[in-house]
Amino acid sequence: MIVETLGSFDVRVGKSSAVPTAKKPRMALALLLLNEGRVVPAASLIEELWGEQPPRSAMTTLQTYVLQLRKAFARALKVSVTEVGQRVLVNRHGGYVLHLDPAEYDLREFKHLAAAGNSALRRGDLDEAVRLLRRALDLWSGPALADVEHGRLIAAEVVGLEQSWVTALETLYCAELDRGRHREVLGDLACLATKHPFHEQLHALHILALCRSGQRHYALEAYRRMRAAMQRELGIDPCQMLQRLQQAVLEGDPWLYGTTSVRALLNHYSGARRSPGDGALGRHVPAEGPGIPVQGRVSVQLNGACS
Repeated sequence: MIVETLGSFDVRVGKSSAVPTAKKPRMALALLLLNEGRVVPAASLIEELWGEQPPRSAMTTLQTYVLQLRKAFARALKVSVTEVGQRVLVNRHGGYVLHLDPAEYDLREFKHLAAAGNSALRRGDLDEAVRLLRRALDLWSGPALADVEHGRLIAAEVVGLEQSWVTALETLYCAELDRGRHREVLGDLACLATKHPFHEQLHALHILALCRSGQRHYALEAYRRMRAAMQRELGIDPCQMLQRLQQAVLEGDPWLYGTTSVRALLNHYSGARRSPGDGALGRHVPAEGPGIPVQGRVSVQLNGACS
C-alpha cells in the first residue's frame, strides 16, 4: 500500500485507489490518515465534515461513509469488507482508528527522516544530516493534502505539517552552512527569503550565508529590506536575534567567521542559554508552506515559487 499526503492525496494498492472522489468521505479518510494508529472520535469526524451545526442524520451518514471507505479498501486489498473492519478501519471507543501496516506512507517517512537528520546535525555528522533532510524534503510534491477540502481539524494538522516542512528546511541549511557551503546555497536561501518575507530564521540564514561569502554589503541590504517589509506590513521590528546579527555584520564580529555551528551562533545572538544542539530560534511568523526547490532535488514549485 502506498499512502501520499504530502501533496496530492492518494491511497493505492497497485493501480487500485482507495480514495473516494466524494468530498466528505475523502475528508473523513484524510483525517483518519493524519491520526494513523490513533482513535478519532466520531464526534470529531462529524465536526470536521459538518462544522458546529451537523444535521440530525450526521451519525448515520458518517457510518455510511465509513462503510464506503471499508468497501474501497476491500476492493484495493482484495479482501472482504469484514476483514477490513477487523484490521484496517476499526471501530473503537466511540470512534474509528485506521491501521496502515504494512504501507509506504510519505508522512510517516518524512517525520522519521527529519528527526534522523536533526539527530545527525546534533552529533555533528553534517553529511548524513544533509542526506537525510534532503530525502525528507524530496517527499513533498506540494502543500499537504492539496486536493482535500479542509475543515477545522484538517486545517490545523496541515498548518503543523507545513511548519515541520519549514523546520526541516532550516535544519538542512544549518547543516549546509556548517559544511562551509555558503556560496552553494545562496540561491536557495535568497529564494526562500523572498517567498517567506517575514520568516526570521530563514532570513538569518540568508544573511549569514551572504556574510560568510564575502558579501557583507548585500547581507546588510537583505536585513534592511526585511526590516522595512516587517515595519510596513506588520508594524514591528525584526526579533532581537536578527537585530544583533545585523550589528555583528556591521562590526565584523569574529563569531561570524569562526567554526561555531550555525545553531550555536544564532543562540549566541539571541541571548538564549541553550546548547548548540537545541532547535532553531527566533520568532516564526507563519510561512506559506512548501513552494521552494532545494538545491535541485526538491521539485516543489507552487504559488509562484522561484525556479
